[in-house]
Amino acid sequence: MNNEWINKRIKLAHTPTPISKLENISNKVKKNIYIKRDDLTGLELSGNKVRKLEYSLYEAIQNNADVVITCGAVQSNHARATATACRMLGLTPHLVLRGVKPELYKGNLLLDKILDCKIDYLSDTEFLDINKILVHLKEEYMGKGINAYIIPVGASNGVGNFGYWNAYNEILTQEKELGIKFSSMITTVGSGGTFSGLNLGNIFNGNLHKIVGYSIGGSKEYFEKICLKIMRDTIDLISNDKVSISFNSNMITSIEENYQGDGYAIPYKEEIETIKMLAKLEGIILDPVYTGKCFHGLLTDINLGKYENDNNILFIHTGGHFGIESFSNLF
Repeated sequence: MNNEWINKRIKLAHTPTPISKLENISNKVKKNIYIKRDDLTGLELSGNKVRKLEYSLYEAIQNNADVVITCGAVQSNHARATATACRMLGLTPHLVLRGVKPELYKGNLLLDKILDCKIDYLSDTEFLDINKILVHLKEEYMGKGINAYIIPVGASNGVGNFGYWNAYNEILTQEKELGIKFSSMITTVGSGGTFSGLNLGNIFNGNLHKIVGYSIGGSKEYFEKICLKIMRDTIDLISNDKVSISFNSNMITSIEENYQGDGYAIPYKEEIETIKMLAKLEGIILDPVYTGKCFHGLLTDINLGKYENDNNILFIHTGGHFGIESFSNLF
């Protein structure tokens, strides 16, 4: 494949993000564990969201958008990252959030307010029709002569997927620079875009790694379906390159569903203890919604012998710092 689509982006992220070894954790579990600090991509600690937004917002600008509409939970990292990037680029952010308007703003929602976003709040039931609602909002703007562009949850679609395809290529370069070959790459699976992008990068480079995704709220079957659709949508965008791939669940190297707890944004005791342990041993903070569950799953599976044949494991820290404030009572 040529680099035409990979290069269709606005440079927003501070990349390449560093990779370092977790020396104390590695000694504790008797396994070489490295961390890629994608929590440091920029845009007010927006984490993995920035890589995907580089592509989505490029397309928004190419479509002459004035307003960008996106959605997520009330403490959505993606929504806040989108709002921050929009303000940088002179676009107006309109957020549709699942939750109740609070009396006291905090975390990501406080930043949304500081960024002066237009915010609509939906109940859990209303949010089930989010796609129709987003389209309706776009039509309302168009009726006023305002161009609007829709970004789905997490920017996890065919366009946003190039963000972590590009990140995969970045890791290949870093492997050469560091003189390390990673056997596995570990990431959360929340809306599917990070995991899907890494998988496509892996496929187009000859399946050099095992890509393992840890679900933070949803079954393996559910996320396989979501991720395969995102990957197909990406391939459709580069169809002019005459790429021919037969997509099936075998393309998804591994999705683990055993560490999601009771669901999205519902932390549990063992996960919180893992977050505290990493902070104490390495001075690195994870969040209870995404990376905490993923890292807890990784360490547990190492202890269970599931990574017995892995020499060097790369954990991708996808961010989520501001959301941790909502769970301060757990620490």
